[in-house]
Amino acid sequence: MALITLFSTPKPFTDHFIATIQRNAIQSWTHLGPEVEVMLVGNEPGSEEVADEFNLRYLPQVERNQWGTPLVRSLFEQVRQASDSPIMTIVNADILLMSDFVEAAKQVAAQADRFLVVGRRWGLDIDQRLDFSPGWQGRLRADVQAHGQLHPIFSIDYFIFTRHQYQHMPDFVIGRPQWDNWMIYHACQQGWPVVNATPSVLVVHQNHDYRHLPGGKPPHGLEEGHRNRQLAEGERAKYMIIDADNVLVDGKLRGQRLTLEHVLRRFEVWLMGQNFGGIEWRVINAVRRMRIAVGEPLPEDWVAGGLGKKSHEHFNVKEGY
Repeated sequence: MALITLFSTPKPFTDHFIATIQRNAIQSWTHLGPEVEVMLVGNEPGSEEVADEFNLRYLPQVERNQWGTPLVRSLFEQVRQASDSPIMTIVNADILLMSDFVEAAKQVAAQADRFLVVGRRWGLDIDQRLDFSPGWQGRLRADVQAHGQLHPIFSIDYFIFTRHQYQHMPDFVIGRPQWDNWMIYHACQQGWPVVNATPSVLVVHQNHDYRHLPGGKPPHGLEEGHRNRQLAEGERAKYMIIDADNVLVDGKLRGQRLTLEHVLRRFEVWLMGQNFGGIEWRVINAVRRMRIAVGEPLPEDWVAGGLGKKSHEHFNVKEGY
């Protein structure tokens, strides 16, 4: 039995660039060692072939909405039924992981019975197949140090939790807004420790555009996005990494140090639970503006997907690292 079951639902492998970054991500997961079992969920074109190539568990059946987008609840149910692992993690299919990810999961699990681990990602422009020969982690870390960009507190790409959590979920669809925010919100509502692992885990996001969606635009304006927001109860459940109450440092869980940004965020969250006849939203917006002003500025040229000055037209896929 593996300690951790890592699962993801990739996009179709029909686009050369998307296929390349997804294969990079999946290969990085296969190098996490015998304590991690990797599962690909959903029968998107190319998923079965990639699962066969890397000898991964493949779960093709997943419940979908009328647009064919997988339901998050169904993903969780399929994996839970197929796995005996005590720890589970869902990861976006463009994320590169290294050995520190597994260590962080083990360290948190040794200190809490139930938990949710999240963290910020480092964006990196990658347009070629990576070389996973010995020393690949060191090469990747050096590349991130030289060219990477730490992405904002609202970019959430992975969740680590125990198999007994999230047994019941609204019918969110994957890859659309706010199901990820709800994951943090729900953990806070249940009193589970929410752990920010950013200081201990280097997670690499391969920057991309949204060529797989209508008009090549982010999913925020899609009807599926609106439905996700409704299911999540709107702005009140729009939690972010800043809402974590713990941080993982040197293998130990520590209470989150309260900066002015954190204090303003907690006041903002408290206000969202009040009802002052609608006036509370004016105050919330004012507090939010102050929080953003005192917080870390967005990276230069930030856009959704992490793609800055480079457009997708400049991503010419090549072989090698």
